[in-house]
Amino acid sequence: MVVRKERDLVVKALVEEGYVDKENMQNALSEHKKTGEQLVNILLKNEWVSQKDILEFYEKKLKISYANLSNYLIEHKIVKTIPENIARKYHVIAILKVKNTLSVAMLDPIDSFVIDSLRMNTGAAIKPLVSTKKEITEAIDKYYNLVDSPTEETSGTNSLKSYKNILHGVKDLDLKSLESVELNEKGGAQVIKLVNMIMEKAVDFGASDIHIEPDEGVLRTRFRIDGMLEEVMSLPKTLEASVVSRIKVISNLDIAEKRVPQDGRVKIKSVNKELDFRVSTFPTVHGEKVVLRILDKQSVLFTLDDLGFSKDIQSQFSEVIEKPNGIILVTGPTGSGKSTTLYAALDRINSINKNIVTIEDPVEYQLPLVNQSQVNPKAGFNFANGLRSILRQDPDIVMVGEIRDYETAEIAIRAALTGHLVFSTVHTNDSAGAVTRLIDMGVEPFLVASSIICMMAQRLVRKICPHCKTSVNIKKQVLDKIFSLAKVEPADNQKIYVGKGCEACKFTGYKGRISINEILIPDEDIRELIVVKSPTSRIKRASRDRGMFTLREDGLRKVLAGVTTVEEVLRVTQMDEE
Repeated sequence: MVVRKERDLVVKALVEEGYVDKENMQNALSEHKKTGEQLVNILLKNEWVSQKDILEFYEKKLKISYANLSNYLIEHKIVKTIPENIARKYHVIAILKVKNTLSVAMLDPIDSFVIDSLRMNTGAAIKPLVSTKKEITEAIDKYYNLVDSPTEETSGTNSLKSYKNILHGVKDLDLKSLESVELNEKGGAQVIKLVNMIMEKAVDFGASDIHIEPDEGVLRTRFRIDGMLEEVMSLPKTLEASVVSRIKVISNLDIAEKRVPQDGRVKIKSVNKELDFRVSTFPTVHGEKVVLRILDKQSVLFTLDDLGFSKDIQSQFSEVIEKPNGIILVTGPTGSGKSTTLYAALDRINSINKNIVTIEDPVEYQLPLVNQSQVNPKAGFNFANGLRSILRQDPDIVMVGEIRDYETAEIAIRAALTGHLVFSTVHTNDSAGAVTRLIDMGVEPFLVASSIICMMAQRLVRKICPHCKTSVNIKKQVLDKIFSLAKVEPADNQKIYVGKGCEACKFTGYKGRISINEILIPDEDIRELIVVKSPTSRIKRASRDRGMFTLREDGLRKVLAGVTTVEEVLRVTQMDEE
């Protein structure tokens, strides 16, 4: 709890930090004493401070987290812990209760009078979070409509009004069925509605994955957005079995089996598109965790120009994919954009005169003129025997989703050596690591050396939000170090940029992602090192001597170009070996 003496310190800090003019603060304090109106509301309505600055002050200076209420789905029992008249009067709404701690979104999270009142009314410890007046008002209108005791005439109207915005465009849902469903923990109809809401909301947010994970006393939902996991809602633990069972049913999984992991797929129809969700369940000590990977086969295909390659790397990669034969490998961890890069490469060289055949797991984009197939392990159709069959289809270019074992690697190499251009991926930390990985699978070093024409490591970094991008002062010695690591000549008046955080980027400072790359094209000397089984570090050192930029170096070049931040590059790369 923040006591009143601390209120005075906060007022002083707002003025000293330049968020509020001293005279305006005095006027606001006078009005606050006369009317009892919340100080923050007075500052906002008179436009003496912006909502963005208030949120920034609470988050950065007071370490009070921002609750973006548009991301939350709140249980009606939690909302009801605070009477509606109090919620509207003080601009507060309860959003989560764990044990005896109630998390409350507040316009003014340091108002000790309101916090004391809430604690006495609810009998719970209060954890204050900050939100905007608009979001709190909209949440109050939405959720108190649901939790009131509606008559038979109005219950359907309230439910329909509350969920239309989230459910828009889902053709498989019957919105009219919501009219007779009361929001409770037992109704199977609204569990269906809840699961569809989560899936549709993830698509709206541009998420790549949905994580539904049980914890002690709560069922947490997180979305992976721009590569980062963000919590969007917390559900009561009592809904766990129903939600997980619903996902299993639509994914054709065994709802009775909870002891071992399971994998499945489900499709939903949205406006003008069909979305695939790859589903994985995993048993934990608190229950079954579910992860859904969102696959939009009809999403816009990126071109090589869209991926954000540095000019020299794009030039090298564009040249190598035009070669008639050999293996091109893109390396990196799951979620680093390897498949997207391969699709962009195929799109660049695709033509009516070429027979391009792929085998993937799964097919993520649909390409015109390309014969795409998807593995089916249950039917015995895997990468190895699929690739063997592809070679009987008279292909010019082959794409194998991933080289996982010796059999697939050997067939891919034989295909490259017999006049085919082969694209594939492997999971390694850097470009040179692909050599070691193939040799570890059992492939002879001389076959690796003679077949591979390009290895490119890739990571994705978040881009600075263009709406709140701003330059920052940085010490000269730090800037010189960045120039040195990036192998770039110092520039006059060089600026480094960050994102301050705004509504467009949900106050993260980042919006969208871009690739950083490390491309290794073996020459005769590198091939000799491969043949004698030289360690990865030696191959990498030799490649750097020939001008190769490492992942970190390429990332720092993008920092100097104002595309991303140093923190992002350090987050996804490791220190380069000297």
